[in-house]
Amino acid sequence: MEYRKLGTTELDVSILSFGASSLGSVFRDIDEFEGIKTVHTAVDMGINYIDVSPYYGLTKAESVLGKAVKELPRDKILLSSKAGRYGADTFDFSKNRIFQSVEESLERLHTDYLDMLFLHDIEFGSFDEVIEEGIPALQQLKREGKVRFYGVSGLPLMVFEKVLEKEKLDVILSYCHYSLNDTSLLKLLPTLQKKEVGVVNASPLSMGLLNTREVADWHPADPEIVTVCKKAAAYCESIGEDIAKLAIQYSVANTSIPTTLVSTASVKNISRNISWANEPINKELLRTVLEMLAPIHNRTWSSGKPEYNENII
Repeated sequence: MEYRKLGTTELDVSILSFGASSLGSVFRDIDEFEGIKTVHTAVDMGINYIDVSPYYGLTKAESVLGKAVKELPRDKILLSSKAGRYGADTFDFSKNRIFQSVEESLERLHTDYLDMLFLHDIEFGSFDEVIEEGIPALQQLKREGKVRFYGVSGLPLMVFEKVLEKEKLDVILSYCHYSLNDTSLLKLLPTLQKKEVGVVNASPLSMGLLNTREVADWHPADPEIVTVCKKAAAYCESIGEDIAKLAIQYSVANTSIPTTLVSTASVKNISRNISWANEPINKELLRTVLEMLAPIHNRTWSSGKPEYNENII
């Protein structure tokens, strides 16, 4: 496994990291024992960074991950969780709720500190509350040693720019913006580098667009994005290749992106993903697939309040 520096933090993160949302049965009902074994396999194969949230499975993901973490040397892994989102439509970025949320997360995760804490999907909350209460809460938690580094997560890239105009962050977590079909995160990198902010990239498969399985009903992508992605996936399958493999390899190849989160509760899948990340990319296939995806390149979908989604096509 290759490791990269995360911004100006002292953290060396594995280029492929573990997103624990699957442990909350977010995508399918999981076997808890298999989920715990998947975490252990990921760490045994070199992954050292694991991300979770109380929102995933309404605390189930944190609880299952906590059982896995209990059996691992804490100083060998980096843990991040989130605060502020607690349900599909439940957001609270107030200072007191964040303090309470962190205590609950620490208890479920069987640890006394988090390596990183993100305010979760801030585009849905009150910007004033995020700035006036949320960020100060993170700063206090860092001073107290309960959180080593802090940041925010969200889908619209504009939300990061807006926060960084007001506040210093250690890290951000962005998803669905550095993958085969969408590389718009690249436009934000100069700002992040200038402000010394580390970036965590998530969802290299674009929440299931870049595989051969049927896209979930809840997926917010428009029909054209879905159709074009599925045609590219079908092409790969027709020549004996897997677009998911190409997608993971593409995301981890960029040295400006320190780490990419993938989520699974399957030992087989995490082992395969790690193996893929260490194999050379098929450049000819990559060219073909990028050409197929060109009509919807950087097309995204809305998330949160309208002011963050003004540039959506």
